[in-house]
Amino acid sequence: MLFPMEKQGEKYTYADYLTWPDDQRWEIIDGVAYAMSPSPGRRHQELSGELFVQFANHLKGKLCKVFAAPFDVRLADSAAVSDNYVETVVQPDIVVICDKNKLDERGCNGAPDLIIEISSPSTGKNDLTIKFDLYQRHGVKEYWIVHPAEKTVLVFKLGDDQTYGKLERYADDHKIAVPLLGELVVDLADVFAES
Repeated sequence: MLFPMEKQGEKYTYADYLTWPDDQRWEIIDGVAYAMSPSPGRRHQELSGELFVQFANHLKGKLCKVFAAPFDVRLADSAAVSDNYVETVVQPDIVVICDKNKLDERGCNGAPDLIIEISSPSTGKNDLTIKFDLYQRHGVKEYWIVHPAEKTVLVFKLGDDQTYGKLERYADDHKIAVPLLGELVVDLADVFAES
């Protein structure tokens, strides 16, 4: 989630990010630091929790792993780049990673297979522009944007031309098949159920 406030200064790297206080949440995209919005609210946490459970239950015992924020994803042009040259680190709400070589003690170094962002009024524009472009450029195979108020999910899949193809839109009474992860079907009725 990006909050519309940038950390002023020159370009930042992951090395800089590692020195910032733990009680402040930031993301760096192409060297620009963005303050993340305040802690997610109850509804955001419910949606994230239910999505995480559905993915985790399906992936139990399988190669792919699911992680929930806060979880650092470092995106660079090369996996061998040192922290001083990594100019992008994000904390998506949910990520699925199928290549264990991308995982280390600090999170993920490289593009996850699937990213889910739960949008809010303050992050919606950035989710559809800055992060859309970022994830497409780095080869994230599937990108979901969840809209809590509208109870919808937008799904973008990377095509053979390495761009996100036709948008798929799902409502709260739909199920989303995820062939990328085998037989997984996400039931949005459970995700958007009010508690």
